Amino acid sequence: MTLLEIDEVRGGYAEVDILNGISLSLQKGEILTVAGTNGAGKSTLAKAIVGLLPRVQGRIVFEGADLAPLPTEARIARGIGYVPQVANVFGSLSILENLQVVVGVKDQGKRIAELFEVFPLLRERKRTRAGSLSGGERQQLAFARALMTRPRLMILDEPTAALAPAKVADAFELIHRLPNLGVSVLVVEQRARQSLAISDRGCILDGGQVALAGKAASLLADDRAAELYLGRATHG
Repeated sequence: MTLLEIDEVRGGYAEVDILNGISLSLQKGEILTVAGTNGAGKSTLAKAIVGLLPRVQGRIVFEGADLAPLPTEARIARGIGYVPQVANVFGSLSILENLQVVVGVKDQGKRIAELFEVFPLLRERKRTRAGSLSGGERQQLAFARALMTRPRLMILDEPTAALAPAKVADAFELIHRLPNLGVSVLVVEQRARQSLAISDRGCILDGGQVALAGKAASLLADDRAAELYLGRATHG
């Protein structure tokens, strides 16, 4: 079942187009990695999906409904979670307070308890101020905040960008678990090889267009993708 369909999406800021006719789809239960070099349009695409790009043309359809008329808040309410690269938690609030201030959550206490089962570290430190958390702990909290509204789709913008190298694998393991929670995932990621390794499919952008797309395993084995976009494989 197609959960998200993007058809010939163009847009950007002021008069400058960053997205130049992107088409892709995400199936229910999938993890889709969107990769590419800096400036390829990856994060801009994420913003277009959640309604944060000021100028967008083309169709973005979620569960059969066109998102074009809807502001960001309505898209979130429809079942889309979004974890931006920065400013994804309130540093002055505790872990518990960060979850409690999420609006539009039915049975808030029950939902927080459910997420503390998924993220036991957050439960242990629920009174801790978010600003004092490590990068990996903040990322767990950002994921939990986005999951509060029980989304069916999560948009993750560069989730490993601010993490220490030792914590990157933990982040990808967490992303890999999301479909088991009933959440499909579109992840924008610079660490393309590691992200594709836990994904079902991948899409590589170049100049605001789709350069390559297909099954994640096929992209990892593609010599052209490796040479132009993925970098050399690392071993050891």
